[in-house]
Amino acid sequence: MSDETGRITKLEEMVAHQAKTIDELSDQLAEQWKAVEQMRTKLDRLTERFLSLEEQSLEAPAITRPPHY
Repeated sequence: MSDETGRITKLEEMVAHQAKTIDELSDQLAEQWKAVEQMRTKLDRLTERFLSLEEQSLEAPAITRPPHY
């Protein structure tokens, strides 16, 4: 029976280690998701700003020849 007890103990240790690893990976995934959401928000703001600046540059006066030509 000690062989079976040893095998069960070993399996329990593996399950505990795997559960800990899964928890750590879940935490890392949650942190990465937050970072992705922050970057997505920044990208949206930068896109809006770029489009706004692009619209403003389209309203600039036409480039004309200088008077000395």
